[in-house]
Amino acid sequence: MNYWLVKSEPEKYSWEKFNQDGRTFWDGVRNYAARNNLRAMAEGDLVLFYHSNEGKEVVGIAKVVKESYQDPTTEDPNWVVVELSPVEALKKTVTLAAIKAEPSLKDIQLVRLGRLSVVSLKPEEFDKIVEMGS
Repeated sequence: MNYWLVKSEPEKYSWEKFNQDGRTFWDGVRNYAARNNLRAMAEGDLVLFYHSNEGKEVVGIAKVVKESYQDPTTEDPNWVVVELSPVEALKKTVTLAAIKAEPSLKDIQLVRLGRLSVVSLKPEEFDKIVEMGS
């Protein structure tokens, strides 16, 4: 199993809306590195859901329920989506400031590759953030 983090601006697609929907395809990714991460996702992988811009915090855990396929919002074959389903909300959100302050997360891609909307996580990074949110 692999671990990931996806970013969404809450005013565009929030954790609350994701839970209402129960499942969504993750579209609109137009960065090759982020696209490659989508392609690498496998069914059952766990994903942290991060509110970007407003909030700047991890709010919940999702899982990959369908592997990558052509993004239906574009005819360009370069872009793909995966389908995600919510698993659970974190008991308390984990802010970007808290992540940056945690020494064991100093190399996390969320910080190193701050503009990337889909990043991979090491198992211990995923576990630490979940622990921080419990």
